Amino acid sequence: MPDPADQNAGAQAEDAGQPQLRRRRDLRRADGSVQDAWTGTMPAVTPSPSSSNDADQPLTRRTSWAEAAAAADATKPSRAPSPPATAPGQPVPAARQPAADPAAAPIASVPSSEPAVSPGAAATEAATPPSDTSMQTPSFRRSRPTVAETIAESPMPDFISSPGLFVKEQKPRPRGGIRGALYNLTGGAWNLGPGPKQRQEDELGRRISRQLQGSYNTAILSLKGGIGKTSTTVGVGLTLAEYRGDAPCAIDANPDSGDLVERALGEGIYQQASPRTITDLLENIESIDSLTALARYMHHAGRLHLIAGEQDPEVSDSLTAEEYLRIRKLISSYYSVALTDCGTGVTHNAMSGILQSADNLVIAAGYAVSGAKRARSTLHWLASHGYQDLARNAIVVITDKDEVSSRVDKDAIEEHLAGICRELIAVPHDRGVADGDLVTLDVLKPETRRAYKEIAAAIVDGYR
Repeated sequence: MPDPADQNAGAQAEDAGQPQLRRRRDLRRADGSVQDAWTGTMPAVTPSPSSSNDADQPLTRRTSWAEAAAAADATKPSRAPSPPATAPGQPVPAARQPAADPAAAPIASVPSSEPAVSPGAAATEAATPPSDTSMQTPSFRRSRPTVAETIAESPMPDFISSPGLFVKEQKPRPRGGIRGALYNLTGGAWNLGPGPKQRQEDELGRRISRQLQGSYNTAILSLKGGIGKTSTTVGVGLTLAEYRGDAPCAIDANPDSGDLVERALGEGIYQQASPRTITDLLENIESIDSLTALARYMHHAGRLHLIAGEQDPEVSDSLTAEEYLRIRKLISSYYSVALTDCGTGVTHNAMSGILQSADNLVIAAGYAVSGAKRARSTLHWLASHGYQDLARNAIVVITDKDEVSSRVDKDAIEEHLAGICRELIAVPHDRGVADGDLVTLDVLKPETRRAYKEIAAAIVDGYR
């Protein structure tokens, strides 16, 4: 039996002062035999190539685990996708080489006691059919995506355009009726949502408050006076001011001493205010370079801003088309919606400038036979004088100002005018409009207020 390793004098001399360290090379003899039986090593046994039993078997050598893994990977079938079909006559693209597996690369830093394998031997081993042990070698390639890859490939929800994915939508609060009473009695626990009438009102409000890109002008005119033209301008202007985020502006361009500001403010308040008119604005228009400077020539009925017409009969009809266009250009710098009360007729001096800058029209009419005929004549005149688009997109407003008798067939008048305009809206009889004095939304009937909302929504719908 060989001597124990601790009796080796050479190892004791070299490892003097070290805690039981032994070197493998000192445990072997010069001829390669092992001195220590406790080292657990065995001499390599190489089969003889001249043996008769193994004559037909390929030569097999023991290698390190990395070389064995490389040989196993080399014998696996390729998983590369089949090349796409090509049309006849086209060159076939070269096959893409599979990426190298990191696990199959030989590791140079792993020590091995076995002899190195030459390149020729490695090629021979790569061609050797795999044994049962090599076929059971686990593959280091992932067959399923990781959790991180799944999250990265899944679409990210849009928190802005799809808030309903995370927050349950809340029903609007009902106002009035049985739904509103039930909501108030239960403290909001039972919310059936708004009824059909309230939903229609809310839809009108959304149409009126639509955001606009630019400045727009609506002209309100008629061929006959006293049929609700100025009251319609005030009622629609106050409705626009109530629902829109930006304040609207109303211009009194009536050549016959218009009373637009008096109908919006009241006669007493207007007389106490500074008597600034459209004439004063024209005289100082070159010095106005801000909304603050413009406000000194305007009047305010809540959020509705107004420019008063000239009250002096001698100069009231002196407004020309060029002067109106200068005012319209100034107003367009500060207001997105402007209403122009044109007065009676379509042939006065400023009318060509008003029609030239108008984006749509409101034709005022009445339920009297003469009023319906004049409204139709106005549309025909516009169509025959180069304003076909304005006539086609016009809004006809029939106001029952004088409460006509039952002998008048209102339905027949509406049918007579409905086919020649974009929309026809009827305003019912209301003493708050018929008196010819102050027009305020608080004193109007619900039907009248709804009619003004429909007119305002139709006006904004026409802004393109």
